[in-house]
Amino acid sequence: MTTHQRTIVASIDPVKLDRLAEVAVRVGLQLREGQDLFLTAPVAALPLVRRIAEHAYKAGAGLVTPILSDEELTLARYRFAKDASFDRAPVWLYEGVAKAFTADTARLAIVGDNPMLLAGQDPAKVSRANKANSLAYQPALEKIAGFDINWNIIAYPTASWAKQVFPGDEEDVAVARLAEAIFAASRVDGEDPVGAWEAHNAALRLRTTWLNGERFAALHFTGPGTDLTVGLADGHEWHGGASTAKNGITCNPNIPTEEVFTTPHALRVEGRVVSTKPLSYQGTLIDEIAVRFEGGRIIEAKASRGEEVLGKVLDTDEGARRLGEVALVPHSSPISKSGLLFYNTLFDENAACHIALGQCYAKCFEGGGALSPDEIAARGGNKSLIHIDWMIGSNEIDIDGIKTDGTRVPVFRKGEWA
Repeated sequence: MTTHQRTIVASIDPVKLDRLAEVAVRVGLQLREGQDLFLTAPVAALPLVRRIAEHAYKAGAGLVTPILSDEELTLARYRFAKDASFDRAPVWLYEGVAKAFTADTARLAIVGDNPMLLAGQDPAKVSRANKANSLAYQPALEKIAGFDINWNIIAYPTASWAKQVFPGDEEDVAVARLAEAIFAASRVDGEDPVGAWEAHNAALRLRTTWLNGERFAALHFTGPGTDLTVGLADGHEWHGGASTAKNGITCNPNIPTEEVFTTPHALRVEGRVVSTKPLSYQGTLIDEIAVRFEGGRIIEAKASRGEEVLGKVLDTDEGARRLGEVALVPHSSPISKSGLLFYNTLFDENAACHIALGQCYAKCFEGGGALSPDEIAARGGNKSLIHIDWMIGSNEIDIDGIKTDGTRVPVFRKGEWA
């Protein structure tokens, strides 16, 4: 490690970093005695990877297997690889990962790569590489989307990411600021982070219990540029915070999280909606998205920036123009209050209500764990290679729940729970 790298690592509070690792294992995964753990992370996140391995083994992990990525290795492909490379993906690796998930291996992803890493690369090559990777990843993704196992995503403040969020700061200062923002959002900046998560999960559970009791047929979003009716899937179920996977383990898949979410009906979305925050996607910032739905499908799509990339995303497959998730987040959420654009969906989606293009979650159905893909589709669940969240909430958005008899119930007013 160079002197510069040591300075960067030293700017991250080691006590809070250790708490984050503990929360990832004890709250995010609730790792079971004897359970193996498959972990992916940027190589820059090794300080957190090591702490997670320590906490995982203390919790009784059988084996921790990490796979590390590197930004320079990623860029080397775009700079030097032959054209045919961009239609390839490590199918053998993902088949092995799917086999591990079938054997009840837990999954942890640490995110932190430079969100604009591929900004200067050929968008067509980026799109082709993403599609090849998505196709290869399907066997493993189905285990995640079906919530077969306990899984979790957390973040580490890499220098390249921090400089995107705080471009005016020196690198070590930017890393320190991003680290503190991550720790605060992840609720590890206090003395009892596990207790803080218990309280937060209980608050989210109150919201999901109310929404499930109301049995809304649709949600109606209104605000500047937005008049959108999102029909909800038949037999949908709201979730938020901790959830129980098919393997019986109750885990928190996303840390941080402020959302409660469910599955829209893929054929019952109508109207117009505009984004309220930029979407950072594979090195492109897609801003001021404006789309129109008919019969559940996006038939018009524009963006003031990144429109070409948005178009390629929507053309991924038939399900890419339909919704797989709708999520409610109050404008007063801690991440929204921070005023930061993280350029990372794990954080930015928890600053505002959002919708997701593409694949739905099987767990967002009553008895979802026992439903076949055909049964999920029959209830309105969407299928796609992608799942991309983008923000549509603000302090100017109202939401009404619509019941089957047409009765309207206020859900949000001016961006807050009604």
